[in-house]
Amino acid sequence: MDDRPPVLRVVVHRPDENPGLTGLCAGYELKQWRAAALADHLMESLPEFCLSYSEYEAMTGKNAVALIRQAAQRVYQTDKYSKRGEFGELLLHVALRQVFNTIPAISKIYYKDSANDTVKGFDAVHVIASERTLELWLGEVKFYVDVGAAIRDVVAELQKHTSAKYLRNEFVAIRNKIDASWPHAARLERLLDENVSLDAIFDATCIPVLLTYDGDVTSKYKECSGEYEAELLNELTAVFEQFKTSSLPGDLKIHLFLIPLATKEALLAELHKKLLAWQTI
Repeated sequence: MDDRPPVLRVVVHRPDENPGLTGLCAGYELKQWRAAALADHLMESLPEFCLSYSEYEAMTGKNAVALIRQAAQRVYQTDKYSKRGEFGELLLHVALRQVFNTIPAISKIYYKDSANDTVKGFDAVHVIASERTLELWLGEVKFYVDVGAAIRDVVAELQKHTSAKYLRNEFVAIRNKIDASWPHAARLERLLDENVSLDAIFDATCIPVLLTYDGDVTSKYKECSGEYEAELLNELTAVFEQFKTSSLPGDLKIHLFLIPLATKEALLAELHKKLLAWQTI
């Protein structure tokens, strides 16, 4: 893990509730929202996000440039990117690693059929491993401008993705993609075996949900003042209450990540510019 201070700062963190809540913000620099700094921070995790475990572990000084170029080319290769979700999935990957120190189990991007295909099923598959337990984290993301639409669409997806039939199919897909050299491969395959009751899997599973939106408070301020922090906390709490009172599936642990942006457009422009550069290094 990177020991440097993260760009995303934790504003609120309630891990013991269900649903839980973590609110993150990128802050400001020289009176500007830190879109470029956040984009740089996300891109630093792109190789881990896009490469298989074996590829990532085999990265050396001799092959790093080629592997980074491959990673960038797997995200997408089109100018029609404004509604694509890959950068939201990268944001969840980074938030999970930073806040809960999770370990990525498989790279969904790595298994896309073509560069401009989209990820099927859950948007992230991570684990938290201890000596005696293995906790599965299956992520959902809405990289949106409007938080009301994000809540509406993610709740519908949660209902669909937590049906018994869908989960059994998803577990088969995950098991088929586990890298045999990944240290927790055998434990995850055993947890997701069709002979294991869904009740037992549910007890060991969390659904992290990440929502972005263009935030009124984030776009209003130009520095992280006390007034900004108080208003941001009020905004995050109101969004959390709206999410919590939606029709969430009742059998699973859910943790909500909220990341308000000054504008999604500004962050997306920075990320697309850097992705194009990485694709041709």
